[in-house]
Amino acid sequence: MNIFEKLESNVRSYSRSFPVVFTRAKMSKMYAEDGREYLDFFNGAGALNYGHNNDYIKAKIIEYIAGDGISHALDMYTAAKAGFLEAFEEKILGPKGLNYKIMSCGPTGTNAVEAALKLARKNTGRMGIFALTGSFHGMTLGSLSVTSGKTVRRGAGVPMPYVTFVPHPNGFCGDSIAYMENIITDEYSGVDVPAAIIIETTQAEGGVQVASNEFLQRLRDLCDRYGIMLIVDDIQVGCGRGGGFFSFERAGIVPDMVVLSKSISGYGLPMSLLLMEPEYDIFAPAEHNGTFRGNQLAFVGARAALEYREMAGLESRVAENDRLISDFIASRLLPMDGRLAHRGIGMIHGVDFEKLGDVSGKVARECFKNGLIIERAGRNDCVLKLMPALTIERDELYAGLEIIERAMKKVLAEL
Repeated sequence: MNIFEKLESNVRSYSRSFPVVFTRAKMSKMYAEDGREYLDFFNGAGALNYGHNNDYIKAKIIEYIAGDGISHALDMYTAAKAGFLEAFEEKILGPKGLNYKIMSCGPTGTNAVEAALKLARKNTGRMGIFALTGSFHGMTLGSLSVTSGKTVRRGAGVPMPYVTFVPHPNGFCGDSIAYMENIITDEYSGVDVPAAIIIETTQAEGGVQVASNEFLQRLRDLCDRYGIMLIVDDIQVGCGRGGGFFSFERAGIVPDMVVLSKSISGYGLPMSLLLMEPEYDIFAPAEHNGTFRGNQLAFVGARAALEYREMAGLESRVAENDRLISDFIASRLLPMDGRLAHRGIGMIHGVDFEKLGDVSGKVARECFKNGLIIERAGRNDCVLKLMPALTIERDELYAGLEIIERAMKKVLAEL
């Protein structure tokens, strides 16, 4: 029995899918204790958009540490925080015409979701929240209440009221917007107008379900007409993953609140933010706080990441890689079986094996045997989720796609 099996909780999960001891990593590659090299299409579940140990970002963090920069300061004023805020305004908010206030929350995405739900209820005086089927927003009680997966919800052990789940438009034969309007206007629906609707413009854990621009625009209109706050959870598909820095840019909408985490720090360091329209910034001082609500090293990394993003032209690279991945899947993967499906945008793509039965796990395991780390998502984990770093080299991207191709050929031939 190794030290992990001896001492670590049974709740561990990814180590079961990738059962080797990793010792180092560089950009799109991870290295195991035995020296074996793995391409990374998992990307820290979206926390490493800029790759492992990105040289530019790493140098800025090392320089800060070497200079005895502040390591912990709660929400006090620091030069590291000021540097990030100035860069975020200059490079992101200003050019996009956004006027958000910025709240540093606890260290992970779920902390920012909790803050968003609390602030929506405080602003509207209403308790209810609408969320979409297939959603994943976090594992603490508030964010878990708007997460739809039954297995993780059962882990709460208590009722989680005040949330209404609405069918995601991709899996609903009706009109999701009309459905929402109907239940909030029908005197006999039993559902009140909610405080907020929280969505992922592309559901990652939900199986790479991309909401259309039209749906997002109509949702914004619905929220405006009924005084409902629109919260976009950009934890996994923001920070350039879906194309633009924010995933909702493609639809030309402006949410009332935006939640960021994962890759916002640039280096895989814990950091989460809640962006809000200024009029909704009504928390009293310390009304929502936390010991680690301002990770100073993450501020340094986040500023460096914004600089690197421009220097490397990542937005155009994502658009190019989107086309490359889509073309490869369409021409070389989908023809293997007419029951396969593909969904994706930017640099998050999914190959859906749902109609073939229990196949995706076999493909993922075969990929790992051949040096590719890749995750599954969606109902019954039937979707193979491709999420490489935005910085991945072209030859590495092709190599990873070809590993998937070979794995699929082998598994499908054995069905």
